[in-house]
Amino acid sequence: MISAQLRDAAMVVDLKALKHNIKQQQAALPAGSRILAVVKADAYGHGAVPVAHAAKEAGVDGFCVAMLDEGLELRDAGIDQLMLVLGLTPVHYAPVAALNDISLTVGSVNWLKEYAELAKNESLPPLKVHLALDTGMGRIGFRDVAELKQALALVNQPAFVFEGLFTHFATADAADDTYFKQQLGRWHEFLAAVDQKPPYVHMANSAVGMWHRETIAANTVRMGISMYGCNPSGHELPDSLDLQPVASIVAKTTFVKYLQAGESISYGATYTAQNDEWVATLPIGYADGYLRRMQGFKVLVADQECDILGRICMDQMMIRLPESMPIGTEVVLMGSSKGKTLSATDLADHAHTINYEILTSITPRLMRRYKN
Repeated sequence: MISAQLRDAAMVVDLKALKHNIKQQQAALPAGSRILAVVKADAYGHGAVPVAHAAKEAGVDGFCVAMLDEGLELRDAGIDQLMLVLGLTPVHYAPVAALNDISLTVGSVNWLKEYAELAKNESLPPLKVHLALDTGMGRIGFRDVAELKQALALVNQPAFVFEGLFTHFATADAADDTYFKQQLGRWHEFLAAVDQKPPYVHMANSAVGMWHRETIAANTVRMGISMYGCNPSGHELPDSLDLQPVASIVAKTTFVKYLQAGESISYGATYTAQNDEWVATLPIGYADGYLRRMQGFKVLVADQECDILGRICMDQMMIRLPESMPIGTEVVLMGSSKGKTLSATDLADHAHTINYEILTSITPRLMRRYKN
């Protein structure tokens, strides 16, 4: 998919704000703590390569991606720090990771045995691995101490470098910490079985780094959604860090018309004007990731909130203007305008989803414009 350079619509990414958020988390952690910047899913839609370079300048110790291809993209872009694939990688692709100094997540004894056998017949550098522990997320990882001990014996083979150990919390962003405490207890049970800790021990995601810092039994935080200036809990818990939103979405009007009462707008004629009004068209739609279910929400024009009219189209959408305005008037779909703000969480509330999905839904077709 192309990135539309010849259209007045863009996702603006403020790299200065990103660095500010990293510094906020660094300052809140004990001395000597490390931060791994989570840049999977194209850095949550912000653009993995520019974000990774900015995060490196801010002093992060490494990066987390979801799949091997994402790690290779960053290696090709000159990012040479620790690169951890958080998802599981089939054994037959693991040599690619070893040759590119990319660390892999491992969650089963059989995987380690299969790779050790494969490595015997290859001239490969040792593969760096992080053992995933399932303390209650129910997704991937070792589920009992006995299995973990088998894995610990296997990673001492020449085929491996035991670089990390980690878990992931399911409810660290919730006001009710009952399940979080259960997972935390399980994490401590696993840790007690590990005599020689690896260099990177990480159990803290963004939410733990914000609201459970006193419980961190590790030396590394994986900073994800908070790095991009969003509250992991939505509205459930107040921000504990001074976070600045990194992304905004802006567009300029391409058409303005005077709509008379009784006339309708967009597919299905779901909106019919009750009064005469001015209507503008924007060059952005659901193919850009501005979700169709945003119908009925609002945008910002100067210091005023303006309603979205009718259904969001694939490539365009319509809004009500407070008065006649010229073509080329800037509209903020997400972000701030003269003291008013529409955050990713605000959009998520209207769409009945989470701010993570709002950000990662923005497609490559919408140009990313970087500043600072």
